[in-house]
Order: sequence, then structure tokens, then C-alpha cells
Amino acid sequence: MGEKVVGEKEAAGVVDADPSEAPDPSGAPDAPDVSDVPDAPSSRPRGAVAAFLVILIGCLLVGSGYIVHVLRRDADLKADRAEAVRNPAAELDPSTLRGDPRVIFRSTARDSTYGLVSMVPLSDPGGVPAVTRLSCDRVDVRGEIGLCLSSDRGFVTTYQAFLFDADFHVLHSFRLTGVPSRARLSADARLAAVTVFETGHSYAGPAFSTTTTLYDVVNRKELGNLEQFAIYRDDRRINPVDQNFWGVTFAADDDTFYATLSTEGTTYLVRGSLRAHEVHTLTTNVECPSLSPDGTRVAFKERVAGDGPVRWVATVLDLRTMRRTHLSDTRSVDDQIAWYDNETIAYGLPRDGGDAAITDTWVEPADGSGKARILVAKAWSPAFRG
Repeated sequence: MGEKVVGEKEAAGVVDADPSEAPDPSGAPDAPDVSDVPDAPSSRPRGAVAAFLVILIGCLLVGSGYIVHVLRRDADLKADRAEAVRNPAAELDPSTLRGDPRVIFRSTARDSTYGLVSMVPLSDPGGVPAVTRLSCDRVDVRGEIGLCLSSDRGFVTTYQAFLFDADFHVLHSFRLTGVPSRARLSADARLAAVTVFETGHSYAGPAFSTTTTLYDVVNRKELGNLEQFAIYRDDRRINPVDQNFWGVTFAADDDTFYATLSTEGTTYLVRGSLRAHEVHTLTTNVECPSLSPDGTRVAFKERVAGDGPVRWVATVLDLRTMRRTHLSDTRSVDDQIAWYDNETIAYGLPRDGGDAAITDTWVEPADGSGKARILVAKAWSPAFRG
């Protein structure tokens, strides 16, 4: 599962009198002089000024149009925040849940909590949330460390990621080069992975470009872009020019990881090694993998063939047998699935119609045996802290 004033200029021309054209004291009429007739070149400065003004006005109009675009882009959010001032959301102090098992998420409620990292106790997921001041597009938490991807929407939108502690205080931040998409920490919070869109903003689009970067959380340094890793398909090294990686999930050894690789119109599940600096394809049609707590299965979204809009269904892959289990919920899941526990998965789904900006976090059995249900309403990008 984001977050400046245009000035004006004026130009004027002034024509000075020529001393040679003063009246003759004798009063005699002047003889005709061709120099008195203005020639064509003297009109060029005024033409240049006019052209400059036209260009300037055009630039101002374009700039004004972009400002309107920026303002409209965030109009819904600002309207929600304005409404929240009149009707503030009920919320708890985060310190009231310290030490309790809880689910941490990005609030999608249309009130003052929208976009803020919030939490509810696992014992009462439908209760009043505790709300922090952290604004995130995507969040993940492991132990006492959290990872947040955020957008700062201004005249020029910028993006950043930051690590925070158990009290939700920022520990470290680093700049992102594109729109935040996926965020994952390893189980011991020593490693982090971030995926951003360099171009495009959806995996359903016909053309997009991603960058996926790994980080050493302890030493606060970058470990490399996955496109710098050696790629092996069927044990043969390849170097595709159209490669894209996204959706990293880490194993417990702080070396092995899984991710999605896309090239030549096909998506692959890859298993990688940080130490070897390489990835190997395992199977196809796997996106946004998420490794189970026991390390034996991967939950992911599987693209469904057919006409119309792109759809994905939640699926679980047994890494030993490579057998797939399609889960009972057949709605399209465009999320990196999280594991609630070793037997249950969780993911976000948008509501229908005009409420599509609101997402709820759903859970269902990972073996496909039961129906999906809402765990936390108005919640996106869930993470579970025991």
C-alpha cells in the first residue's frame, strides 16, 4: 500500500528626441531630407518588445494552468481536511497501545486522519484508532522499526522514505526518485526494500518503469538497485533492456529475497541473493510476492487473462511443490499482500463507486478454505506488530 509564487514582469519603450531636429532660428523652411523619413529597421525594437510580451504572456498562462492542475489534484484531500476541522475524527493517543499486539496502517478515512499512520489493537480491530502525525503513502513495521514512503505535493512534488522508531519518531530519511509503490522490511528490520514508479503510476498501465532499491537499515546505506544484479533465467544469464523489478520480500537469513521481474511482456517470480548479487527466475505470472512467516509459501497477486481492465486474484504458491492455491475472494487485488499470521493473509481493497478513495483491509485463510472479511475499515498498507 505524498506528500511557489509566479511573478509578473513589464516592458516599455522610450524614444528620445534627436538634437539635430531642433527648429532653424532663421525661420526658413527646411529642405526636404530623406533622413526625416523613418526607415524599416527603426520599427524592429518595438516588434521585438511585442514578441517578447506575447511569449511572456504565454508562459504565464502555462504556469497558471499548471498551478490550477496542482490545486485541483489535491482538492479532494483539502476538502476532506477542511471538513475534518468542523468534524474532527475520534482518535486515541498512540502511547495507549504501547506493547499491545496491533495492526498499523495508513488511514483512508475521509477526516483529519486521512493519510496518517494509525493503529488499532488486534484484540479490537474495529475500535477507535490511535493516530500518529506521520503521513505516508505506504508503511511497513517490523519489531521496533517502521518504514514510511511519503509524497510532498507542492508546485514540484517530491518523494522520500524514512525510518521511524517505536514511538514514531523519525530516525533517518532518504530521497526517492519516483512515485512510492511498495515498501518492505525484513523480519528483523535490518533490511529494507523500496519500489517507486519512475514513469507511470500503475501496474495495470501499458507502459511503466520502476526502480527497486535495497537498503541496510542498521548502517543506513544503500545496497543497490536490483537492475544492477545479475539475472539468470533457466540457469542462463540474460541482460534484458526492458527489465523492471518490484515487490521485494525478505527471507529470515538476511540474504535471500524474492521479487517480481518483468521483461518481454512476462512477469517472473525471482529468488535473489544479496551476497551473490544475483537473481534466478522460478516461475511466471507472479507479482508482488510476500513470504509466509515460516518461509514455505509466497502469497502474491496473479494476473487473470481476459478482455477489459487488468485484474489480479490473490494466490498462494508452495515453494517446495510450486503448487498454486487460488483463494476464495475473486475480486481484483492490486496490493502487496501481508501475512496476518502463518495461516491468514491480509490485503487492501478499494470500495465501489464514489468511495474508491477509501480502502479497507481484508483477511482470509491462506489455504482458500474460507471467506474474506474486513479486519480494519478505512485502512491501507497493513503491518502487524506482535
